[in-house]
Amino acid sequence: MNDTEKAWTGMLPVDDTALAVTDTGGSGTPVVYLNGSYGSRRHWRPVVGELGAGWRHVTYDERGRGRSGLSADYSFEACVRDLDAVLTARGIARPLLVGWSYGALLGVHWAVRHPDRVAGVVGVDGPYPTGWTEEADLENIRRLFRKARWLLPVARLFGNAGRMSGEGHVEIAIEAHRLHAELNPVLDAVTVPVRYVVASGEAFGSSGTLQRDMRKTLDPVLLRNPRLTVAAKAAGNHGTVVRKDFRVIAGVVRDLAGEVG
Repeated sequence: MNDTEKAWTGMLPVDDTALAVTDTGGSGTPVVYLNGSYGSRRHWRPVVGELGAGWRHVTYDERGRGRSGLSADYSFEACVRDLDAVLTARGIARPLLVGWSYGALLGVHWAVRHPDRVAGVVGVDGPYPTGWTEEADLENIRRLFRKARWLLPVARLFGNAGRMSGEGHVEIAIEAHRLHAELNPVLDAVTVPVRYVVASGEAFGSSGTLQRDMRKTLDPVLLRNPRLTVAAKAAGNHGTVVRKDFRVIAGVVRDLAGEVG
């Protein structure tokens, strides 16, 4: 076993910050977990526990989240650099990327840009090719965070908010909506297997059939690109799916690992 395959937990310098990374090491199939917009490594513990030994589990907090350091840059491209830094530093070749929400968006972008560096992607309730881009909708995002700003420190304790300012949270959300709205050509260009775990029901902050309609936007993509399939439907909603349906997610990871060898 070489040094990069040994278990390691520490801080990895990237740009103007440092990322909190955990790598269980070993010679098993490498699985790299990608968090939601403001999430942290802690959300993946049930999935890691369900898969258990025999896998190489790699979790990390993106900049400004969890135990990672603050930064002057919280853009999506910064998150792309973070993923590249983790894979490079830990010597990880062709992992399975398992992403939830924003992390799933990151996973498919990475797969299109670097198809030779990823074996497959599991997208947990995402990414879907739809997002708010009208100014009225963007103002609703700003208004929501202004109203909830006093909740951010509490949400942070549970790994559901970042350590950046409230405005930083808004910028991340607005950019994510733009990227989802522009996602169709990215999904069409995917050449590695992508397996979706689709959640059910509406989540906190949404109303009516908003998320059900969002999930329907995937249907035309599935017809155009057979490399993308819905592997499972989960009972949890967008915000609870990783916690409540970890066995479903782990099952899809196992199946995809078997498929790609």
